[in-house]
Amino acid sequence: MQLHNTATGHKEQFEPQDPQRVTMYVCGPTVYNYAHIGNYRPPVVFDVLARVLRRRYPGVSYARNITDIDDKINAAAQKEGVEIGVITSRYAAAFHEDLAALGVAPTDHEPRVTEHIPQIIAMIERLIASGNAYAAEGHVLFQVATYADYGQLSRRDTREMLAGARVEVAPYKKDPGDFVLWKPSTPDLPGWDSPWGRGRPGWHIECSAMAEALLGDTIDIHGGGHDLVFPHHENERAQSTCAHGGQVFARFWLHNGFVTMNSEKMSKSLGNVLLVHEMLKHAPGEAIRMGLLTGHYRQPLDWNDDTIPDARRKLDRLYGALRDAGAVAPSDAKAPEAFVAALEDDLNTPAALAELFELARTLNKAESAEEKSRLAAQLRDAGSLLGLLHQSPQAWFALPSANSSGAPVAAEIEGLIAQRADAKKAKNFKEADRIRDELKARGVLIEDSAQGVRWRYVDAS
Repeated sequence: MQLHNTATGHKEQFEPQDPQRVTMYVCGPTVYNYAHIGNYRPPVVFDVLARVLRRRYPGVSYARNITDIDDKINAAAQKEGVEIGVITSRYAAAFHEDLAALGVAPTDHEPRVTEHIPQIIAMIERLIASGNAYAAEGHVLFQVATYADYGQLSRRDTREMLAGARVEVAPYKKDPGDFVLWKPSTPDLPGWDSPWGRGRPGWHIECSAMAEALLGDTIDIHGGGHDLVFPHHENERAQSTCAHGGQVFARFWLHNGFVTMNSEKMSKSLGNVLLVHEMLKHAPGEAIRMGLLTGHYRQPLDWNDDTIPDARRKLDRLYGALRDAGAVAPSDAKAPEAFVAALEDDLNTPAALAELFELARTLNKAESAEEKSRLAAQLRDAGSLLGLLHQSPQAWFALPSANSSGAPVAAEIEGLIAQRADAKKAKNFKEADRIRDELKARGVLIEDSAQGVRWRYVDAS
């Protein structure tokens, strides 16, 4: 299995430190609002990686955190006049609903910052004792100069790093690049008692402490979006290495590319932010997931008006092959080796999808019941590694498309199909064609086949 390691800049053979327990930590959301499509690329990408790892290794321990204390959360709570828990509970629940709709399996661990304050304080105390951090005016800061390898992960020199981090120049800092591990809280802000006064943790120390508590001092894989390489992951790497006496913090660093909207970066000012919570009202979660998997995870992914319709067409082809295979005997056949090899080559989902469609084409040509059974099982098993094809073809084709919110319901469709059948039987082909065209105009495509009339929702035009 090959994975691209950000720390070295190239693909390396992945071998876990303990084959019985592969450890992976992925940075999760800050729950102060609904998340946009770009926020869901890491959960989907690393969900696929976890599925692939579980196929090869008996034990995988996968943690993805929830940040439930943050200045943005504080601001949202103050605006509504509520406790931060009201805000975080609301948007954590929305996050979980979206994940379920996108077919993202629950992680083994989902730590929350507010549940790990003692571990965070203990790690900060160790960093002060080792001379890597210092207290000043109610703050505790990590002293970057004490870690010789600082900047190696992001490959930036000091000036670039300072510019990229938009560091706060403060009189209590020994160096402008020193970053906050603990900061004081005013009476109107959430805070916890600590040796340095009432306060709250800085962002970077949170993940280090939670990863240590759940997965150990050295983890196999640390993942997240490309935007986290610096400063977040650079800082995590520095403080964790120092807190663990120089031990390697993460053996492999994996980062996914950005999601753009019509080739532009998503931003509220441009009005092009796509909230998955809203997208799910008009598009199946499986189509959104397919859209996120069509590009290689390390490359930028452009989301546009064609993404969902194209993803639906792809899924139509796959589910159509399963539907046309008919009722076949169960088989325990597994995903083809070429498909698995594509995923084990640094999660090459475009290549894996190409293998999936080739398998569907082969299934469409199969003649014997035994061959259909084997190929259908292989298609299902391969789909499960991508988190796709988890429902029945009948359920898939009954889903309304993105542009057919006014489409007729299943009972009405079946009634019109029955009327069309009666018209054809009476040789009233003009009426049969009229019903077919009416259904098409309303976003329903009907297809005559040897197995009878099939129908599915399509984009009305």
